[in-house]
Amino acid sequence: MTTQRTSGRRKQAMAAAAVVAALLTTAACGGGGGKDSNNGSKNGAAGFNAANNKVAQADLAKKGGTLKFAAPQDADSWDTTRGYYGFMWNFARYYSRQLVTNKTEPGKAGTELTPDLATGLAKISDDGKTYTYTLRDGITWEDGKPITSKDIKYGIERVWAQDVLSGGPTYLKEVLDPKGEYEGPYKDKSKDKLGLKAIETPDDKTIVFKLPEANSDFEEMLALISASPVRQDKDTKSKYGLKPFSSGPYKFESYSPGKDLTLVRNPEWKQSSDPIRKAYPDKITVKFFSNANDLDARLIAGDYDLDLAQTSLSPQGRATALKEHKANLDNPVSGYIRYAALAQNVKPFDNIHCRKAVLYGADHVSLQTARGGPVAGGDIGTNMLPPGIPGGEGQKYDPYGMAGENKKGNVAKAKEELKACGKPNGFKTKIAVRNNKPAEVATAESLQASLKKVGIQVEIDQYDGAQNSSVVGSPSNVEKKGYGIIIMGWGADFPSVQGFGLPLWHSKYILESANNNYALIEDKEIDGLFADYVKTLDEAEKVEIAKQINHKVMEGAYYLPFVFERFLNWRSDRLANVYTTDAYSGQYDFVNLGLKNTK
Repeated sequence: MTTQRTSGRRKQAMAAAAVVAALLTTAACGGGGGKDSNNGSKNGAAGFNAANNKVAQADLAKKGGTLKFAAPQDADSWDTTRGYYGFMWNFARYYSRQLVTNKTEPGKAGTELTPDLATGLAKISDDGKTYTYTLRDGITWEDGKPITSKDIKYGIERVWAQDVLSGGPTYLKEVLDPKGEYEGPYKDKSKDKLGLKAIETPDDKTIVFKLPEANSDFEEMLALISASPVRQDKDTKSKYGLKPFSSGPYKFESYSPGKDLTLVRNPEWKQSSDPIRKAYPDKITVKFFSNANDLDARLIAGDYDLDLAQTSLSPQGRATALKEHKANLDNPVSGYIRYAALAQNVKPFDNIHCRKAVLYGADHVSLQTARGGPVAGGDIGTNMLPPGIPGGEGQKYDPYGMAGENKKGNVAKAKEELKACGKPNGFKTKIAVRNNKPAEVATAESLQASLKKVGIQVEIDQYDGAQNSSVVGSPSNVEKKGYGIIIMGWGADFPSVQGFGLPLWHSKYILESANNNYALIEDKEIDGLFADYVKTLDEAEKVEIAKQINHKVMEGAYYLPFVFERFLNWRSDRLANVYTTDAYSGQYDFVNLGLKNTK
């Protein structure tokens, strides 16, 4: 995902007010205090990276209290069909359940699936086209009525109502109804009113999915929030996101868009029916801020427990936190890659050697610094598949020596490639970069400087980031403007090479608008590997195919990866049972957070 799940990233703030500056320079009363000999703090913070891929203070979590989130912006929608921000998917599990979900475990273990509303993982037919689930006993809505298979079916069918409920992921629609024959629950004119024929509900406890073609990631798609049940008599259509009807341990008490949100316990939820959620807090609140520095100051002051967006402290807050409250910080790999795509419809990037000249000419240390350095920016990117995705190899796969012998750039090799592509004296091109992403502008300037050393003259063109889909998402506009290099970022919708790379690398995803295959890759081998992947049920084989796809992408020199992004996130002294998870791109796993002090 790009603009959808990364658009939750906070904008660089203007200069902070004097009171905010004062807060930031004060040794915060609830934020961490001085460090002790164990790299923790006198006030009880667990220590730097104590919750990074491991559980911090699990045995201190208590029932009760109010868990307080601070947020730099509201969700795109709290409707389970429409939400696409990463933090929304994480948070929505407080009030929504799915047939299956990700394990509540740290790091890579969190990407594994486990039953939720269902009694077990799917019973899958030998041909990989039929998935059958049985529902648990005791699963109820917030009014006490049982959750049925028909509620789950209806919740999924809402994905087809794109004219009313746009914005969320549509994987289920594409897999279950590739020809687009079903009109959705609001337009269904069929006499039997049975809805989508690919989903059968023979009784209230059984649901059967019949895929036209096998897709080995189908169960991953059912773990997305968009597969949550919705009860038809409680569906308020476009207004549903204002007060979703709860199937989880918490329900909406109040919500003022852009201001605040409060969840309280759902008394009809039964712990015995839910093996996933511990439901420690009595209440969960979210306060939305418009100023990133103000938000970080309030976190450091101890007024809030964590940042809902989970996309790093702002530069001002980061400096203070690293200096005075390091024990309250975690620095996980995020699951996002920051990169440049080389557009093949803009000459001379139709020539692989001209593309390779850019890859060798770039100063990768400088690019990392522009992104924020090793802590705030991330590890130098060496390929295009994030380390947290099965098949991702991290810096172990470095075909161009980006983190090794060529990390400062290799002028000689770049000039060899320029000669091979018929441009021995270099060439001119343009970089397209979003004007509301300061780190991307800084990255463009870094790349401009290093490429100049090899004879590639680059002009930087900043465009309105809100117009992304029509500016760089239009291949004809890219060609017209001469945008040879497009700076972007991407993270997986679900942890697989399909959930990450299909929109970037498959030829069928080249679109006239809202295109994400910016490099315009049309490679029959890559397309064929994806076709093999979705039909393969063996996990070890899927990992090998994922590696092959990533290798083919890098061999084509279609992308210049900058960093495997890292975040620097805050956790308050009060938090217990806190850990980062690869299931949500390195965010803290919200659903089982607890408090040490519940007063």
